[in-house]
Amino acid sequence: MVKYNLIIGYRKEAKLMETNKMSNLNRIFTRNMLRHFIDGKVDNVYSSVVRRYTSNADQRNNRELISEIYFELKNNYRNEYFYKNTLLNKLLLGVHSVNTTTALTEVAIAKSKADFVLINGKAVVYEIKTELDNLERLSSQVDDYYKAFDHVAVVTYEKNLQQLQKVLDSIDKPVGIYVLRKNGKLGTVRKPQRHISDLDKEIIFKLLRKSEYEDIIAQWYGYLPEVTQFKYYAACKKLFLQIPIEQSYLYVLRMLKKRMQLEKEEFVKIPYELKFLAYFMELTYDDYQKLEVFLEHQYGGA
Repeated sequence: MVKYNLIIGYRKEAKLMETNKMSNLNRIFTRNMLRHFIDGKVDNVYSSVVRRYTSNADQRNNRELISEIYFELKNNYRNEYFYKNTLLNKLLLGVHSVNTTTALTEVAIAKSKADFVLINGKAVVYEIKTELDNLERLSSQVDDYYKAFDHVAVVTYEKNLQQLQKVLDSIDKPVGIYVLRKNGKLGTVRKPQRHISDLDKEIIFKLLRKSEYEDIIAQWYGYLPEVTQFKYYAACKKLFLQIPIEQSYLYVLRMLKKRMQLEKEEFVKIPYELKFLAYFMELTYDDYQKLEVFLEHQYGGA
């Protein structure tokens, strides 16, 4: 009995250590950590991860160390950041271009949040299901996404493909399927097809910022409502809902496509591993310069 309790204790301790290890890896590729890098702050989590996952750290610069840490993610812990960063690199930067296409992330749609959205001539929502996820909410998520956008796809791993296809067959909508393979390549199982019958004007309106829906209303009607501030939002919403869905949807895509402001020449210099963070943090020119200094600086430890 004592031996059994010892074994159980060791297993719990090992599991806790593994959880802490993964938690630290998760914290490396975050907005807070990138801001620390830019500001030149010494971070204990970064130092801990460097010690655990890299070799000869004191003889290498931070760019090389971050690349090695990311390699650990790729091989042993493909979390949501790894998937999102792969999509941004493979699709936005590989297939498309920052000059023609805009990416959005964590877009609130009804009761769901879209992981990744690409907008050029059309919009595609990419729902990510990693090795750490399950498919319990997928059906409701897909339903929500089709209320705001006309193309939806799911990105998952190879072993999940059969189970995913069963769920999507029950949904019976033209959802695309992409597989992120072990080698990091993105494979196409089937491309998403257009589906417009579920588009919901009220849900679409909620995607917009005030300046965006004002712009759409002014373009369509030639004026903005002249009412009290208290009634202004409702008046704008009423006018928006009266625009034919075919037109309002195109207007919305144009507005969303304008959202991202990027220092394109500086963004190109950002290493692959940090592209997703740099893109969505809308860094200033000064931020990019400071980040470059950090990346090229030899690791000093902590």
